[in-house]
Amino acid sequence: MPRIFSSISKLDLTLAGFVALACFALTAGAVESVGQDVVAWWVWPLALFVTCFFLGIVAVPSGVGGGVLFVPIVGGFFPFHLDFVRGAGLLVALASALAAGPSLLRGGLANLRLALPLAVLASASSIVGAMVGLAIPANIVQIALGITILGIVILMSMAKKSELPEVPAPDRLSSALSMNGIFHDAARNQKINWHVHRTPLGLMLFLGIGFLAGMFGMGAGWANVPVLNLLMGAPLKVSAGTSSFILTLVDSSAAWIYLNKGAVLAMIAVPSIIGMMMGATIGARLLHVLKASVVRKMVITLLLFAGVRALLKGLGIWL
Repeated sequence: MPRIFSSISKLDLTLAGFVALACFALTAGAVESVGQDVVAWWVWPLALFVTCFFLGIVAVPSGVGGGVLFVPIVGGFFPFHLDFVRGAGLLVALASALAAGPSLLRGGLANLRLALPLAVLASASSIVGAMVGLAIPANIVQIALGITILGIVILMSMAKKSELPEVPAPDRLSSALSMNGIFHDAARNQKINWHVHRTPLGLMLFLGIGFLAGMFGMGAGWANVPVLNLLMGAPLKVSAGTSSFILTLVDSSAAWIYLNKGAVLAMIAVPSIIGMMMGATIGARLLHVLKASVVRKMVITLLLFAGVRALLKGLGIWL
């Protein structure tokens, strides 16, 4: 089995994943254009399952969460109201994180001491964000999301060294909270000791991240990775793995608000969650063997695609 994943890591996973996603998304759009009267009811759940399966494969290694791509793709190419898509998006992101969590913790790619303080603050603010998001018009939410994600893409693209950031010394708060660890990088075949700094600023930013995650209904992975990696100095693979673990707390808090408002439909959520969890299991294994440079490219590509799609949809421009 390790030989299989080693051979897969040599391929251009990003290109393959997006070709598959584009094919299924365009297929859904083509079927919709024929007319909903011709389409059987089971077509849409099946299309959701297949689409989310590929989303789960690429979402875990990038650490952005499946909800970031789920909402733009499903909201744009499937005949569902955006509120229901946003509610299911949080559950989808939560499902992918839960499916990948045990494997990431065993492999040392997700660190509890790093994740818990940040997740507690983000979870509290995500509840407020979910309430605000349901009260704001959908197009305004989409425009704000697109601008935010594209700004993060620019920030990550300008960063020359983010795979193994140089952290001169941990700050007092990170030392007190024991935000450090060791993980084995299978791609480099070496053990890496890491610690973080700028912890107070990171905690403040995660308050904002949780608020935006609840408001957009897309999880928080798109912002977790840049803050953990570029600001606090955690290695990229640890940032991606810890981001997936943080999603389990943040998304579950915001999802309760959407459930309470009746913005979750079983027809949308169930096939999406099943497909996402199956794909996330494969994605968690790929994270162990992929090179950090490949993960970084996946992060940038995923965020760029999601940001452009959200912005165009908010402006009323359809792809």
